[in-house]
Amino acid sequence: MTTYWLEHAWLDTHVEPGVAVVTRDGRISDVRTGVDAPPPGAEILRGLTLPGLANAHSHAFHRALRGTGQVGSGTFWTWREVMYATADRLTPESYHALARAVYAEMALAGVTCVGEFHYLHHAPGGTPYADPNAMGEALVAAAADAGIRITLLDTAYLSAGFGQQPNTHQLRFSDGTAEAWAERCSLLKERDHARIGAAIHSVRAVPAGQLATVAEWAEARRAPLHVHLSEQTAENDACREAHGCTPTRLLADHGVLGRRTTGVHNTHLTDEDIALIGGSGTGTCMCPTTERDLADGIGPAVALQKAGSPLSLGSDSHAVIDLLEEARAMELNERLRTRTRGHWTAAALLRAASADGHAALGWDEAGTIEPGALADLTTIALDSVRTAGPLPRLGAETAVFAATAADVRHTIVGGRHVVRDGAHTLVPDVPQALAQAVEALRG
Repeated sequence: MTTYWLEHAWLDTHVEPGVAVVTRDGRISDVRTGVDAPPPGAEILRGLTLPGLANAHSHAFHRALRGTGQVGSGTFWTWREVMYATADRLTPESYHALARAVYAEMALAGVTCVGEFHYLHHAPGGTPYADPNAMGEALVAAAADAGIRITLLDTAYLSAGFGQQPNTHQLRFSDGTAEAWAERCSLLKERDHARIGAAIHSVRAVPAGQLATVAEWAEARRAPLHVHLSEQTAENDACREAHGCTPTRLLADHGVLGRRTTGVHNTHLTDEDIALIGGSGTGTCMCPTTERDLADGIGPAVALQKAGSPLSLGSDSHAVIDLLEEARAMELNERLRTRTRGHWTAAALLRAASADGHAALGWDEAGTIEPGALADLTTIALDSVRTAGPLPRLGAETAVFAATAADVRHTIVGGRHVVRDGAHTLVPDVPQALAQAVEALRG
């Protein structure tokens, strides 16, 4: 049993000063407000403590492209060629080293759970490893070594486009058929820190006749199901040419949409698409820092939420890893588009970065500071050059609109201090670990 004294805590609707949180066996057993001073023996968390943040969409190996991916000009499609070159060089060992460092960077940014959209399954040329899930197991182990939770969203990626066989790079991604994907994926086992979900890479990467196989696999296990959706207008145009409908309609017609499904990006949608997503309770994961880095566009997040789609956030390609920036960018992007302010409250944006993100990853018991919840906490300094000045009761606004990942002081996962005073307790030198892992992948 551990007691934490929170100088200030965000309790979903407001900031409360002086909160004692008692944890037992990885969960919160008691929350007491009005505690003016730390109880004897309590761990002191000065600043503003939030529930642990959830990064609902990650491609860990894309972190190796930071800097490189920003050189020159181009589009999503030219960036993809650079991404393929990095993917070609990964092994289970090098992927573990990179992912461990990336997940440690996430912990330093206050992330306690990641949704890893994992499609790099096989050896170059498409030959399965002796353990057909060696790459996925490397990611699960990396999350444990970095001290965070993971939902491994094992991804079906079977074709290069509508009616096209995988290209040379994509052979590593493909199991050949959705049935073979399901057979391999069924070998993965959940652990205390890891849950297994499913993903459809996109409608261009899974033939329409095989979409239901993936959806049924997830439904049978009540597992989360994620899908890249309408990130690019070219995908929408190709889908209409191949099937006479939008990607959203194609997914709806094959039973993919639903309350355990999350569409990632959901950028270029029709009004009918928005109604289909919202009406089915399908979630939306926005990744603003990647969407702006790749010049994807700004998705209709306000309309989606009003239609009934819960919002979550992800750092996707890891141009930066900062869930506070993702939350801020979602609001500020909308301000630029509409030339009006205040589409979401700071509290709503924090919920997208915490409780709703955890729910999208199948961890409904995380993302709140209340008895019974997983004891995942993130503390942000209120005395840095970015956050000093505002009244503590405005801590939510300060966190979303001023703070960055650099202001995270403590990250606690399951009652264990993974980041203490800004330092990772399990990975002693995260920058060095990142540098070494990225250097090992250079051609």
